[in-house]
Amino acid sequence: MAYSIAPGSLALSRSVLDRAADRRRDADWLDKAWAAPDTQVAVVIGDKMLVNPERTGLRLLAPAEAPEGARIFLGIDRESGAGQTADGRAVFAVLADGQPDESYAGLREMGVVLDNREAGIAVHVIGLANWHAVHTHCANCGEHTVVVEAGHVRDCPACGAHHFPRSDPAIIVLVTDDQDRALLGRNAAWPEGRYSTLAGFVEPGESLEAAVRREVLEETGVVVGAEIEYAGSQPWPLPSSLMLGFYAKAASTDIEVDADEIAEARWFTREDVRALVEAGTMALPGSISISRRLIEGWYGEDLTGSW
Repeated sequence: MAYSIAPGSLALSRSVLDRAADRRRDADWLDKAWAAPDTQVAVVIGDKMLVNPERTGLRLLAPAEAPEGARIFLGIDRESGAGQTADGRAVFAVLADGQPDESYAGLREMGVVLDNREAGIAVHVIGLANWHAVHTHCANCGEHTVVVEAGHVRDCPACGAHHFPRSDPAIIVLVTDDQDRALLGRNAAWPEGRYSTLAGFVEPGESLEAAVRREVLEETGVVVGAEIEYAGSQPWPLPSSLMLGFYAKAASTDIEVDADEIAEARWFTREDVRALVEAGTMALPGSISISRRLIEGWYGEDLTGSW
């Protein structure tokens, strides 16, 4: 196999901020950073971010303009040449209450149009927002937890347990056969013509390679051989996944879908994909996804059309 994902093409893997984790426990530094006039604040309600009127980027506020809400320190922009110290400009987020209006947008819509800096801000804060939303109580004793370490830990005041954000590893793989055809599947919940690569969560005690083989076999009945190549990774905080991309070579070609998660799977040549996409009868994942980049890495160039 000689496929690869184009460098810099993974829309959600472009963070440039220094997360400066050593500052999360420094209350004095955080207070000074919040008070600095050039500090920037992203605002999130639920899983929607405040964006500019043109919907081409985030709308980052000064601290004095930010609404009330849980305050999260995201990092330092060391390239800005500004900031409350020589460190650079600080970037925070506020998790606000209420219902988002039309001035807010989700990561699926905005991910592909954000620049490297804002893409990193977005995936960081959306991942934390989703985690905070479902971890309000201690899994050990049930007590309400409190936010500490600038939004990156929740502590239980009753039993002392510390709760940390998690990312669930999931493999996503484009499988090819000896004829260099690509195996793509359609989820049972998707309409006709919508295809993607195969994916699934890594189970406890399982290697990434074992997860690739298991998921492909479970979903399509295809056996993956010894050739498995890592292609790249992308955070997918919808709500809390880390997608680990692979290319793999099939050792069998007979398809038998599980008929539960996967309704249909097929082997496609490049000519098949081009003809179906041009005819509008095949929809591929959006350009924000690592799945699209795996497919284009095999295809050899960018493709048009998406979900």
